[in-house]
Amino acid sequence: MKRDFAALSAQSFDLLICGGGIYGAWTAYDAALRGLKVAIVEQNDWASGTSSASTKLIHGGLRYLETYDFKLVRKSLQERAMLLRVAPHRVWPLHFGVPVYAQQRINRLQLKLGLSLYDYLASDASASMHHRYYDAKQFNVHFPMVREDTLKGGFTYADAQTDDARLTLELIAGAQTAGACCVNYCRLIQLSETDGKADGAIIQDQLTHNKQRIHAKQIVFTAGQWLTKKAPSNAWCRLAKGVHLVMPALLNAEALLLTTESDGRVFFMIPWYGLTLLGTTDTDFKGDVEQVTAEDSDIDYLLAAVNSYLNTPWTRSDIIGSFAGVRVFKQNTSTVSSSSPSAVSRDWELKSAPNGVHYAIGGKITSSRQDATRIVDAICAQLGVSLPCATQDRLFPWAPQENFTVWSARMSDQAAQLDIDAESAHWLLRRHGVRSVEIFQRIEMEPDLAQRIIPSLPFLRADLMHCAATEMVIHLDDLLRRRMPLLILSKITEDQLLKIARYIAGILNWSSTQIAQEITRCDRYRSMQ
Repeated sequence: MKRDFAALSAQSFDLLICGGGIYGAWTAYDAALRGLKVAIVEQNDWASGTSSASTKLIHGGLRYLETYDFKLVRKSLQERAMLLRVAPHRVWPLHFGVPVYAQQRINRLQLKLGLSLYDYLASDASASMHHRYYDAKQFNVHFPMVREDTLKGGFTYADAQTDDARLTLELIAGAQTAGACCVNYCRLIQLSETDGKADGAIIQDQLTHNKQRIHAKQIVFTAGQWLTKKAPSNAWCRLAKGVHLVMPALLNAEALLLTTESDGRVFFMIPWYGLTLLGTTDTDFKGDVEQVTAEDSDIDYLLAAVNSYLNTPWTRSDIIGSFAGVRVFKQNTSTVSSSSPSAVSRDWELKSAPNGVHYAIGGKITSSRQDATRIVDAICAQLGVSLPCATQDRLFPWAPQENFTVWSARMSDQAAQLDIDAESAHWLLRRHGVRSVEIFQRIEMEPDLAQRIIPSLPFLRADLMHCAATEMVIHLDDLLRRRMPLLILSKITEDQLLKIARYIAGILNWSSTQIAQEITRCDRYRSMQ
């Protein structure tokens, strides 16, 4: 992946996409595969907004059954099944425990009915994905960290997990391979119009501040929370903030779905890179979308919620990292304005302004591919061409062509021969898929690169070098928050940052002054710890 702002010059595009999160990435990938001439620009880094601040799940949305949103659940479960097939390195099954306590809001029978319906809606799921019930003793064997008093038993069911930032990045890489011009740190300054219809834009390179006018027959904004900054899209959006905490390792290979005692909301405890991801909150957000942080009230809410279940409560000193994101929901004037964000539909809509510009509103990461297909269908209709969706059942760009289990075993053997520890090898294959071969080659040439960057986390020095050299990294936080999330998975020190920055400075042509600036950029993540 190479960044090339100059490639946007003197060209006419069928489609200009503004916003490099998961919706923009899927749209660019699908449109480029269909043969359209595509440009996608992102004012910051790929997935730098909500698409790197999710709960890292590909799921049907079990809790949406309570609001009878069966259509959305069915749609999401269909996508879950497809992604497990076509992206086994990127999306993998994850089993969840749901404890049943005396006097809880949803009783055992209600959970049984809901999980049975969930299995039914996921009609093509294997038996291993179906729910099971365990008595209290059996459930506690699976989840010894939860309190046993008044525990009646519990269910398990399955959904799927991903690394959201790398999911987005792989799709951008796929779009670029398919011919799309993909440029991060590139801002749309102004739309241009002829006879009241948008036909292009002025864009600005955020690195050099050079401006360029480009022509585009169709324009779509997939800018998430930034849609609220300008008309007409600001009137179509409602924002909600979600906060996650990174906590010490407590789970093995299974997660927990829990409900808060205070308001009955669902939240999760999920194993992630060997630690525990706790979240999320769900509160209305009316602040500055450029400044979204985990506040004390968010942290107190999550700790109180989880500590009502844990045998050994967590405190603030246990928090390793945190992150916050803002989700966009469709603004529904028929919904009571005081209703909680949890009650708002996660479904998606494509809006079009009088000047012909399209806006993607709402949605969720699991169903984003289907929604992007509808965006590209609409674009094709406006262009007068008939081109079918190109992403349905298509292997991901970095997915192995052979059986995934066989491929994983073979690659794990190769990793062991290179003295890569098993946990790091496991995550390396999930993070890079077939591109792991390139990292193995680096290690063959320089064996010391098989060492971990930070001993407690499964990220290798060779992985760091590979990301810096090949994944359109511009700033240190691109590398350490989204390419490999060290900034939120560890209480990383300034000395460690300096060592990492110096290590990759030659690849990114950083001077000592730039190194200092890059470390300063990372301070906002370290302040959340």
